[in-house]
Amino acid sequence: MPGRGGVAILALAGVLMMGACGARTAREDDREGAGARAPASAPQESSSSSSSSSIAPATTAAKAGARPRIAILGDSLTAGLGLRPSQAYPTLLQQRLDDEGLDYDVVNAGASGDTSAGGLARLGWALQGDVRVLVVALGGNDALRALPTDQLRDNLATIIERAQARGITVVLAGMEAPPNFGRDYIVAFHLVYPALAARYHVALVPFLLAGVAGIDALNQPDGMHPTAAGARLVADNVWKVLEPIAREKRVEKRSGT
Repeated sequence: MPGRGGVAILALAGVLMMGACGARTAREDDREGAGARAPASAPQESSSSSSSSSIAPATTAAKAGARPRIAILGDSLTAGLGLRPSQAYPTLLQQRLDDEGLDYDVVNAGASGDTSAGGLARLGWALQGDVRVLVVALGGNDALRALPTDQLRDNLATIIERAQARGITVVLAGMEAPPNFGRDYIVAFHLVYPALAARYHVALVPFLLAGVAGIDALNQPDGMHPTAAGARLVADNVWKVLEPIAREKRVEKRSGT
C-alpha cells in the first residue's frame, strides 16, 4: 500500500484528471457533426454511462481483415475530447506503429463519459475483427461517481477474461481517484489496477496521465483534458508498454504460433 506521501500525490493526480472522462464540448459536437461517428454496428451507450458520450470510430480507414487490430477501450481521454481526431493518442500510436513497420490498425473505442460498466457493455463491438491486443483505459468515471471499487474490479476483470478467452493480449491502463471521497477509497481504487495486472498476468500502464495531470501547459483551459502536446505524452506512456507487445505479436504472426 502506498505511504501517506504517495497517496497525496495520487490524489492530486486523480482530481486533476477526473473531469477528462466526462462532459463533452462544443468542439466534440462539431467533430461529430462532420461525420466522426461510430460504425452502424456500434451499440448505443449503455445506461451506466453519460448520456452525452460518443463512440469514436477506428482511427484508420482499414478494410475489414486487412491487418490485425489493436483496440483501445476507454473514455473521453481515449476519444480525444477537445482535440482533432489526428491529435488523439490512439491516432498517435497508429503513427508510431506505422513508422516502426508494425502492421496493425488501431481502433479508437473511446466513449466520452463511459464507466467500466459502459466499456464492458461495448466490448463486443470493440473486439470486432482480428483484434490481437486490447488496451483497457477505463475507471476515471467510476471514481468520479464514487462507484464501489469492487464493481470497478469486477468489470475490468470480466473485460480481461473475455479478451483473454479469445487469445487477445491485454494492456491495462491505470487511473486514480479524486481525494474528496477519502483516503480509504483513493487507496482501494489505486490498488485495483496492479492487483488485476498481477492476477491476470497483463501489462500495466501505471497511470495513463503520468507527466500530464496538473501541468497547465499540457492541459486544455478546463485544466483536465490534455492538449495536443499532452496527448503526445499520454501516447508515450502507452507506447512504452505497447511497443514490445506489438513486436512480440508480430513475431508470433510470422511464425504461425
